[in-house]
Amino acid sequence: MSTEDTDKAGATEEAFAAAYREHYWAVSRFVARRLDGPAEEVEEVVAEVFSVAWRRRSELPDPPLPWLYGVARNCLANTVRSLSRYRRLLLRLGHHEAAHRRQTVAGPDADRPGAWVHEALARLSPADQEALRLTAWEELTLDELAVALGCGRSAAAMRLHRARRRLRAEVERLSPAPAAEAGQSLGWDRRAGVCAGGDDDDA
Repeated sequence: MSTEDTDKAGATEEAFAAAYREHYWAVSRFVARRLDGPAEEVEEVVAEVFSVAWRRRSELPDPPLPWLYGVARNCLANTVRSLSRYRRLLLRLGHHEAAHRRQTVAGPDADRPGAWVHEALARLSPADQEALRLTAWEELTLDELAVALGCGRSAAAMRLHRARRRLRAEVERLSPAPAAEAGQSLGWDRRAGVCAGGDDDDA
């Protein structure tokens, strides 16, 4: 290996180490919010995320966090499929309590006043929920959202716009009076009829 290759490999490994140090807990929170399971299951998914990131460390972008969220989404999908098969087996064997656990959490504020907003969110498709969570929970920008979803900026803007529109419809169906307040917390302004920040104009 040439000196140049050695230096490049060293820089790549340092970039991975920095991403691990800086973003481990953000990735852990991302996984924990979406996986209804014990801490060890969350830790296993997070470990898999960083194992994939290590194998693909030459692809680490700057900033790496939206990309890590994209990897985490794929790892979570695999885990949820495995857990679904396991829980279906338990259900066939008997009414084991673990077979009735939900696979996703409603959100960090679900037990607070206004929890009906999370009910509205739960009525959306998984794709719509994820677009909203990435921007509301993880506070991603539109460019970062595109990286996490693995699509272009315009496609991400359109997905977010449609998700917000569908959420607004569900919010108004469940609780018409405070719908504007709830919608603003997830990025749209009922009075203006547009998403906050104007990102959707790019769609």
